[in-house]
Amino acid sequence: MVDIAANYSPTVGGTIEVAMVRTITFLLTSVALVAQAPDRPTPQAPPLPQASGVISPPLSPRNASYSIDARLDPETRAMTGTETITWRNITSRPADDLRFHLYWNAWKNTRSTFLREAALSAPIDRPGEDFAQMEVTSIKLLRASQGSRVEAPLDLTSAKRFVAPDDGNLDDETVMAVPLPEPVPPGGSLTIELTWTARVPRTFARTGAIGNFFFIAQWFPKLGVFEEQGWNCHQFHSSTEFFSDYGVYDVRLTVPRGWTVGATGVRRATSNNADRTTTHQYYQEDVHDFAWTTSPDYVERTARFEHPTLPAVTLRLLLQPEHRSQADRHINAARTALKHYGEWFGPYPYGHLTIVDPAYQSKVDGMEYPTLITAGTKWLLPREVTYSGPEEVVIHETGHQWWYGIVGNNEFEDAWLDEGINTFAAARALEQDYPRTYAERYVFGDFVPWVFRDVWLRRETFWNRLPGYRRAAKSDILADAAYRFNPVSGRAITYNKTALWLNTLERRLGWETLQRILQTFYSRWRFKHPKPENFFAVANEVAGTNLDWFFDEVYRTSNVFDYGVQDLKSVEEDHRFRTTVVVRRYGEAIFPVDVVVTFKDGKQIREHWDGRGRWARYTYTSESQAVAGQVDPERVLLLDVDYTNNSKSLVPRGRSAAAKWSLKWMIWLQDALLSWAFLA
Repeated sequence: MVDIAANYSPTVGGTIEVAMVRTITFLLTSVALVAQAPDRPTPQAPPLPQASGVISPPLSPRNASYSIDARLDPETRAMTGTETITWRNITSRPADDLRFHLYWNAWKNTRSTFLREAALSAPIDRPGEDFAQMEVTSIKLLRASQGSRVEAPLDLTSAKRFVAPDDGNLDDETVMAVPLPEPVPPGGSLTIELTWTARVPRTFARTGAIGNFFFIAQWFPKLGVFEEQGWNCHQFHSSTEFFSDYGVYDVRLTVPRGWTVGATGVRRATSNNADRTTTHQYYQEDVHDFAWTTSPDYVERTARFEHPTLPAVTLRLLLQPEHRSQADRHINAARTALKHYGEWFGPYPYGHLTIVDPAYQSKVDGMEYPTLITAGTKWLLPREVTYSGPEEVVIHETGHQWWYGIVGNNEFEDAWLDEGINTFAAARALEQDYPRTYAERYVFGDFVPWVFRDVWLRRETFWNRLPGYRRAAKSDILADAAYRFNPVSGRAITYNKTALWLNTLERRLGWETLQRILQTFYSRWRFKHPKPENFFAVANEVAGTNLDWFFDEVYRTSNVFDYGVQDLKSVEEDHRFRTTVVVRRYGEAIFPVDVVVTFKDGKQIREHWDGRGRWARYTYTSESQAVAGQVDPERVLLLDVDYTNNSKSLVPRGRSAAAKWSLKWMIWLQDALLSWAFLA
């Protein structure tokens, strides 16, 4: 999931009367003719691949497979479904029960754990008919493995109950437990059938409906992950996402005839029904989730990603009509991610990817699911704005096919293993093909973009989230379970801090070493469930040195890094200059840094400080006077929360800084005055 809000929130305009809206609409239509390039349709690729029905050699354990039939009624936002799950116990302990996620019950009422946590950051204000719910109406055990005394089919419906393993909230119904008549032994398996009904919410937490746009995610009863310690099946929390096992998904979706459907996997078949609906069958092997969308309004484009050493990928883009002219931008961004992630970490194994452009105000943008992602853009977005545009979002979400989709970490507990790694990797990929991207702000709500073309955003300072991290640096310890993070500031630790310390590792070890670390981690843990310790072990092995001292600081504490120059003096004594520089460690975290002193004759002296003490003093006697002292001059330590104290100069810098900020304030003031005058 992309988390742009950690650093940037567009300006939101106030309420405008109807007459003013009409005036603005007329003006915006004129602006659009200039701001948008002509509509150039993307070259059409061959039709989308159809699933052959032949099961391929497994890439994953395939121990949790689903066959689902679901029917959607858009008028009432009601959905009914039947699913058959084949589950295999791949641990060394027996399973006495089954545990299911019922995610949509997080919005059943305001007493759920999700909404109690969400209310800490923003009030939840929506009418009851916009809420959702999921009710399992039938549970039947169809088959059990040899050796079990279970006689199937067996109705287990009356035994179901809700549990709250994380916080004991008796009003939370997002986890359902179903006791079994006999335990499933290690290596044993069972087949269970569930029927259920659900109400689709108004789009909330990246799922739901708005108008004729439906995006359906976390929508079916889904098994947790059975581990050596028992079921890992957390309640749905407001600040975390999902964790499940790999399997084969065979899903049939019935929607109104003429509506376009996009989904995880490839289309196997379509059939028209007598009630003017169509059933779309999608199939995918070796994934741990399934999401889908439907709408009568989509504009569809297809294209191909081709590469001399990587497998070809069919790209399917489902666009909102008003974004037709941005088709190339979405597709080229997906190609960027497939290329660089494939070259750096390993090939994308699925052969197809669906990109969904969400409806305006649907709030489902910037999300990842196996072989399907949601993008995010604006109507009048200038072409030179790639950050906060489709390029940044598509690259990030496509990247999640590696870090979440293929390396299936536990996002409830260790969300940084995908969100943090992917934030770092996506910024690096974006920088390769889009080396310069401009800042932008919107005036009049989300309508008119104002682009600052005199500045561009750099990976190490903006895309990798230094401002967002700085505000929340001490809020949480990365080693704690992510679902326990502060709901308001926890994302800054998951995304921002991880991206910054990975970027710091790149600068300390070199990109080639860090790339091999990530590539090795990917190849060893693809289609598995790694823990943080697995990543650290790979990093130490590939780097050829023990990096635990670094991981202790960035992962196991909330200490902050802050190094600075406390004092710099260069005094003439007997026709020579005595120079003293004092450097300090203002923060608690420790990192080795260089100290550089520059003299008037151009000479530089570099010291290497292990950074462990609270301060260090360096003294020199020379023919030339010192002019500047600096800690970490190459800015290796990107986690330093206050870079303004890293240097001192004995040479006046004139009024350049004052002039720079004065001009910026004048631009901002002018923009505000123009906006107020227009609305007056």
